Amino acid sequence: MLTLNLWQPKPAAPPAMAVARAEPQRPLLRIVVLNTKGGCGKTTLSTNLAGYYAARGFRTALLDADPQGSGLRWLSKRGEGHAAIHGMSGCDKSGRVTRSFQLRIPQDTERLVVDTPAALDSLRLQDLTRGAHAILIPVLPSDIDIHAASRCIAELLLAARIDDRTERVAVVANRVKKHTRVYATLRRFLDSLDIPFVASLRDTQNYIHAVEQGLSIHELESHNVKQDRYEWAALIEWLESRTPDGARHITQVSASDISVR
Repeated sequence: MLTLNLWQPKPAAPPAMAVARAEPQRPLLRIVVLNTKGGCGKTTLSTNLAGYYAARGFRTALLDADPQGSGLRWLSKRGEGHAAIHGMSGCDKSGRVTRSFQLRIPQDTERLVVDTPAALDSLRLQDLTRGAHAILIPVLPSDIDIHAASRCIAELLLAARIDDRTERVAVVANRVKKHTRVYATLRRFLDSLDIPFVASLRDTQNYIHAVEQGLSIHELESHNVKQDRYEWAALIEWLESRTPDGARHITQVSASDISVR
């Protein structure tokens, strides 16, 4: 069995006991999910990350900066019996609040996931990526999406001035069928980039079943999601290596232990 270094905090306490947690606050890790093309799975990636971290005991916040509000709609379906996630809207255009206020997060947040909209201009791109410790770019296996991803990466490096791209930016192949010609084309494209390619997530109905319940793939009580959880192992490990001060509790666990039971 493959053994990986993964972050393994204690399981989340019931909501009524959350204030009694004795362990010190862990440093904030700000994760931005970005692709200027729509329909590439940004919200799926964002909600599953938020669900994973919340269920693992992190104080987690989800900032939905997409006017469609899909992330907050997912959060509204999440029952009280599951680990809490603090939801925020980052796209209020009414003028009632300032942009800086929209992007404020609770001081005790340990993991922040930012779900971004498509078609970002350069100023908005800078706003949403400023201070990000990790920027994830989901890419679908199609010629159109590969071209769009290439343009998105160029815009990110130029507009947001991401100099340390190998340290903060990574690509995730989304909704893939690995034994296809187009996936091989996608792999060649990703391998040609000077950016880490950290995960391939397969095309499966499990993600649809999870979103219908306001859950992540890691929280589904099903034996059919074992492979999907395994595919997240390297991604979680890469994200945790971005932790600001390196203060991480690392233990040797098998990749199958990434699931939340």
